[in-house]
Amino acid sequence: MSERKQQVSRRQFLNYTLTGVGGFMGAAMLAPMVRMAVDPVLQPKKEGDFVAVTEVSKLTKEPQRFNFKIEQVDAWYTSEVTKAAWVYKKENDEIVALSPICKHLGCVVNWEGGQGHEDRFYCPCHGGLYEKNGENVPGTPPLAPLDSYKTKVKDGTLYLGEAVPNMEV
Repeated sequence: MSERKQQVSRRQFLNYTLTGVGGFMGAAMLAPMVRMAVDPVLQPKKEGDFVAVTEVSKLTKEPQRFNFKIEQVDAWYTSEVTKAAWVYKKENDEIVALSPICKHLGCVVNWEGGQGHEDRFYCPCHGGLYEKNGENVPGTPPLAPLDSYKTKVKDGTLYLGEAVPNMEV
């Protein structure tokens, strides 16, 4: 056996050192970019923020328009946005909250829009019609029913969540 130790030459030492330092610097530069790309996935998802809109005792069988404000976050900018909903009670006291945004071109619909449109939602932009439950009337421009808001009642107050496509119509 040889008692001779394996010595590292100057060239090998510089090669190992520069490779290590270069790798460390590359990782240090890459880490923030990876973190920024992965960060949205790591953020906790908000499960249905609900906003207080009105007292349940104020609701009737006729749709009423209620405005409410939500906090909207766009990247780093937070703003307060006013939203609206047409809310009414069904015969079985089930609460229905419909979005006022027409599914044709995004105009705002009104209840009892005019002559011949009684007991219907009417979109003045292109003559779109919706039944009281939000279903689009065949032969009019909208091809889908109005979106409906998720509803929750707590301590006599109506809370509305996010608007979802109305598939129950």
